Amino acid sequence: MAVYVGMLRLGRLCAGSSGVLGARAALSRSWQEARLQGVRFLSSREVDRMVSTPIGGLSYVQGCTKKHLNSKTVGQCLETTAQRVPEREALVVLHEDVRLTFAQLKEEVGPDLETSKWVDKAASGLLSIGLCKGDRLGMWGPNSYAWVLMQLATAQAGIILVSVNPAYQAMELEYVLKKVGCKALVFPKQFKTQQYYNVLKQICPEVENAQPGALKSQRLPDLTTVISVDAPLPGTLLLDEVVAAGSTRQHLDQLQYNQQFLSCHDPINIQFTSGTTGSPKGATLSHYNIVNNSNILGERLKLHEKTPEQLRMILPNPLYHCLGSVAGTMMCLMYGATLILASPIFNGKKALEAISRERGTFLYGTPTMFVDILNQPDFSSYDISTMCGGVIAGSPAPPELIRAIINKINMKDLVVAYGTTENSPVTFAHFPEDTVEQKAESVGRIMPHTEARIMNMEAGTLAKLNTPGELCIRGYCVMLGYWGEPQKTEEAVDQDKWYWTGDVATMNEQGFCKIVGRSKDMIIRGGENIYPAELEDFFHTHPKVQEVQVVGVKDDRMGEEICACIRLKDGEETTVEEIKAFCKGKISHFKIPKYIVFVTNYPLTISGKIQKFKLREQMERHLNL
Repeated sequence: MAVYVGMLRLGRLCAGSSGVLGARAALSRSWQEARLQGVRFLSSREVDRMVSTPIGGLSYVQGCTKKHLNSKTVGQCLETTAQRVPEREALVVLHEDVRLTFAQLKEEVGPDLETSKWVDKAASGLLSIGLCKGDRLGMWGPNSYAWVLMQLATAQAGIILVSVNPAYQAMELEYVLKKVGCKALVFPKQFKTQQYYNVLKQICPEVENAQPGALKSQRLPDLTTVISVDAPLPGTLLLDEVVAAGSTRQHLDQLQYNQQFLSCHDPINIQFTSGTTGSPKGATLSHYNIVNNSNILGERLKLHEKTPEQLRMILPNPLYHCLGSVAGTMMCLMYGATLILASPIFNGKKALEAISRERGTFLYGTPTMFVDILNQPDFSSYDISTMCGGVIAGSPAPPELIRAIINKINMKDLVVAYGTTENSPVTFAHFPEDTVEQKAESVGRIMPHTEARIMNMEAGTLAKLNTPGELCIRGYCVMLGYWGEPQKTEEAVDQDKWYWTGDVATMNEQGFCKIVGRSKDMIIRGGENIYPAELEDFFHTHPKVQEVQVVGVKDDRMGEEICACIRLKDGEETTVEEIKAFCKGKISHFKIPKYIVFVTNYPLTISGKIQKFKLREQMERHLNL
């Protein structure tokens, strides 16, 4: 047997462990012991000769290792692509009328006709205002040219980009800035009803009277520098001023000197995610993580075989999500593809307009986004003849939706992808040539340089094929850790470097993986991760609320919607409208529950623990879903 001869011994090796962490530690030990007891792993040559499939009836698979992993930093990748395809369009931001080639993105010709590097100027500017390698800079705002510029400039300078959800209100913003010790924050003045500067003032009133770049905040002691993207505001630097400050030869030379000390293993990005359960955690990713994940996904999509006209990517997904920043920005940078931002936040009509106007060939989206695009009333009036493929990811997609995307949007090379922020993010995806049925019924097969196993936690062994268990991932893609939370990191990544996803999955004989549920207490609404514990803590601040349980209930469009099951204090009365009004301005709009249900009790176990799966079933019946 080529893979794990004697793997069934794992069950006996794990006997006697107790609790989740105990079981994981025992499984890790057993993994090492299995190696010592004659278990043979596939050699790279054996793997390369085959499509990665499980052997021996057990749910373990190892991706192909034929090609070497990439050890370049993001800045080095940009340099390589700008030299290779300088005149190809790199970035199109339709709502800002921005259109740049790779040469222009990398190099801007000034009025004195001397060439100065645009991304480098921004990177140099960040260093010139006192930021240093390893400092954290938060980017807080919708999709924009500034977002892409900050993503690339921070990577070039060795500054760690913190992706901040543009819908965050004061309490949420304070949490993430303090969690990772942000030294700088970049944002626009406002977007729609979100007044960014005013939200910041709620937790940092000192900004109004601060010297720009010398902020001293009581609640945010690490924050010294606030940068406005588009309007002069008290206490802030303008982004244009920061870029201009980096134009001097002295600062550009300093940047070049600093770059000698950057490593592909340095942290580059912190993305907030649920991790296991409870409050969001800062998953920390390196250059190595995201350069290779974007490179490997592009290879799975066969981008290296495409002509320049076939490399025009429409990205409606938010850049603050891992899929947007890695499979979007980074993958386009790696393959010399054109990244087209259709709108500041997702808009189905704008996505179709972008496909038609820009002759888009690839489209990204969550299932909810694709549903909205397909349901546009004037869908048939758009020219989608150039479309050929794309990626759907972020939450489970119904089979009928996969078929509709392939047939109606002409996306025969659609790839269903699965991953987690902690895995940079993509670990499973289809090949473009996989059948419609395979795409409709699974999340594809393992990516190169990645291992996956499905563990039967009750038995403490590898699950048999077609048997559900917890999906674990190992490889280059696993995050550096949760920022400042070693205990939480150890709970998620065991001593043998397996990341425990918390997702319940099955694997079939061909290596196709199917996600069948989640062991984590998390709601995915339209691709947004929502943490019930965070919302429950918030609702407990309402003076009339005795207890609250938050669950996800099924929804045809969003996948899941939030349902808050509230038990009021004795003698108190309130209304759904009052509870929703209490939420507004305090938590992000997407976290406000669609359903508020007042209850007198919850389904309990014999030991008195609340059974959330039963509560969810009760609510779906009650709401006629």
